[in-house]
Amino acid sequence: MNLKAVLVFLVLSLLSIFILAYVLLSNRGDSSQFPRCPSVPPTAPHWAQPVQSQLFADLSREELTAVMTFLTQHLGPGLVDAAQAWPSDNCVFSVELQLPTKAAALAYLDRGGSPPPREALAIVLFGGQAQPNVSELVVGPLPHLSYVRDVTLERHGGPLPYHRRPILPTERAQMWRHLKEVEFRKAPIFLASVHNYNGSTLAPVHATPRGLRSGDRATWIGLYHNVSGISIFLHPVGLELLLDHKALDPAKWTVQKVFYLGQYYADLGQLEREFKAGRLEVVRVPLPSLNGASSLRSRVSSPGPLPLQFLPRGSQYSIQGNLVKSYLWSFTFGHGVYSGLRIFDVRFKGERVAYEVSVQECLSVYGGKSPKTMITRYLDSSYGLGHNSRGLVRGVDCPYQATMVDIHVLIGSGTVQRFPEAVCVFEEVRGLPLRRHHSLLQSHFYGGLASSALVVRSVSSVGNYDYIWDFVLHPNGAVEGRVHATGFINTEFLSGREESLLFGNRVGEQILGTVHTHAFHFKLDLDVAGLKNWVVAEDVVFKPVAAPWSPEYQLHRLQLTRQVLEREDLTAFSLGSLPRYLYLVSNQTNAWGHQRGYRIQIHSPLGIHMPLESDMERALSWGRYQLAVTQRKEKESQSSSLYYQNDIWTPSMAFADYINNETLLGEDLVAWVTASFLHIPHAEDIPNTVTVGNNVGFLLRPYNFFDEDPSIFSPGSIYFEKGQDAGHCSVNHMACVPHLAACAPDLPPFSYQDL
Repeated sequence: MNLKAVLVFLVLSLLSIFILAYVLLSNRGDSSQFPRCPSVPPTAPHWAQPVQSQLFADLSREELTAVMTFLTQHLGPGLVDAAQAWPSDNCVFSVELQLPTKAAALAYLDRGGSPPPREALAIVLFGGQAQPNVSELVVGPLPHLSYVRDVTLERHGGPLPYHRRPILPTERAQMWRHLKEVEFRKAPIFLASVHNYNGSTLAPVHATPRGLRSGDRATWIGLYHNVSGISIFLHPVGLELLLDHKALDPAKWTVQKVFYLGQYYADLGQLEREFKAGRLEVVRVPLPSLNGASSLRSRVSSPGPLPLQFLPRGSQYSIQGNLVKSYLWSFTFGHGVYSGLRIFDVRFKGERVAYEVSVQECLSVYGGKSPKTMITRYLDSSYGLGHNSRGLVRGVDCPYQATMVDIHVLIGSGTVQRFPEAVCVFEEVRGLPLRRHHSLLQSHFYGGLASSALVVRSVSSVGNYDYIWDFVLHPNGAVEGRVHATGFINTEFLSGREESLLFGNRVGEQILGTVHTHAFHFKLDLDVAGLKNWVVAEDVVFKPVAAPWSPEYQLHRLQLTRQVLEREDLTAFSLGSLPRYLYLVSNQTNAWGHQRGYRIQIHSPLGIHMPLESDMERALSWGRYQLAVTQRKEKESQSSSLYYQNDIWTPSMAFADYINNETLLGEDLVAWVTASFLHIPHAEDIPNTVTVGNNVGFLLRPYNFFDEDPSIFSPGSIYFEKGQDAGHCSVNHMACVPHLAACAPDLPPFSYQDL
């Protein structure tokens, strides 16, 4: 071969290598080189399917709009859009689903009766009447509206005084406008020199309740530095004002007191005069940095690999409207404007376990040196746990492949709001076996089942806190409710160091993270193998007994105690008094002769409740009890009320009154659960409180409800013996995973629309 031929061969070889390298490099990371993961439809349940209905579905955009149109016509031309309404106007504050009675719902679901009428509940503020009041109106039937029924007296035992009304958007805006345009002008030099105020660098945080007695509407407002892109809650400036806004005419509002660095003043004018005279001790607070300790911006320059859970065969559940079905479970979900996430008609293999599982209230009680902090008792349902449930972020708030669901609300405005992707449904893979055993005695085998569960989730971002609400359905028949708290802590300005540390920990230069409690109340309307249930408590004692084979020796033998709790007073368990086992049973028995039951377990540290002598306690009396069981009654459908936030001293209904020693033998029963924890903020709560360790909840576990663990029938179970090839798909389907996962998941594109 001559030199020319060799050179040509080398050039062609190099060119071939270059082309091959280019092709390989250009295709690196291209998912099109891998087959798409097949979409396998969920396994069809073999049990009777629940009725597909709209009984518990939230009102749609069209339904909410229709109700508003009907009310506008019915209530006359004096009605003002709530978004523009003043306290002296008439307006529809909110509209949401009016739940049907349980008797009517079950007649339809279980006995083929006619569906109950679909109705809406409207809260109307009549500020323009001679006697201003709040009214609750039921409107129906949808879709062909024809009636309005006033249910205020029926639901509350009397008229609702106007001072109990929730805060209108215009009232809140006018409160801030009054401070800026009237009060701040009394201290321009002090505010600019000490707090760097330029017209936009301060923001308000309200305390509630708004006063010290029924009829008050006076709010302590703390001032915090306001810089776009970071939270205000970690930047108190030490200045707080008490604004009386009871008058329906904002021109008559007045500031009653001013608090600054531990001292009280008549108004900002006095503060300004003291400052100019050099008699005022001040602490100058610089504006926070965009990249300071309170920022949630990433501290690393380039993101690392993101954890991703993906399902090669797709989700093994289906959603039709608000009905969720899997191989084992079915339920419908809803989203109350005030109470938030709730599920209904919860069935395992077609058998109803619970009629309703829902959030009732979310309470935080604070302690501090400043007036805004020491008075604060936040009842978050009054702000709207559902109203404050906004869009969820794929891959962070929910697994990336979760099914995202929009919600529509009508509150504080005459226009329907859409919150895109505010609820998610997904399969949770916990990386933990639900059950397993590796036998090394006699027979040698392994059997197990990976833990997975069906989850419905929403997140309520109420002010500084974010509450992650989950209802979780497990393959062994258990139903779990849990809440994780995250977000920003509430803070006050640190002054008087030693005394201030009685109320929390220092978490910044002049910042005190203030001590507070969290308490969450849940309603569990269980139907354990039917409507007629009983309550049973079990515990253990050690009994001394002579050893039968050697009577001269004594043993302390563990044995059960069992008691049927016949009346409500016996099932109202104060904090720390709950028996180790408490469950609801039916008169049906399993194959072994035991009454079929569901046990209630509460996952919560020992809570802290308001002293009984407090004049605020009756409105919060559900917090006395870690668990209470009562007869189910339509008139006892809720444990709290949105009106208690602004009048916590005279509740029209107190949960403690539900417990009146009625019989619990063979009745339709409701269990009410309180889960709570104490939070003493610390340095690691900056910038955000993490979910780890800040979660509580409950678990409903089958207790002799089945004849054996129903998860043994789960298709994901694994079993192999000694001598079998566990690496072969025909023996162990976990060995098939590398093949099943050798595909590109069909992931939806990332989007977010709710900022």
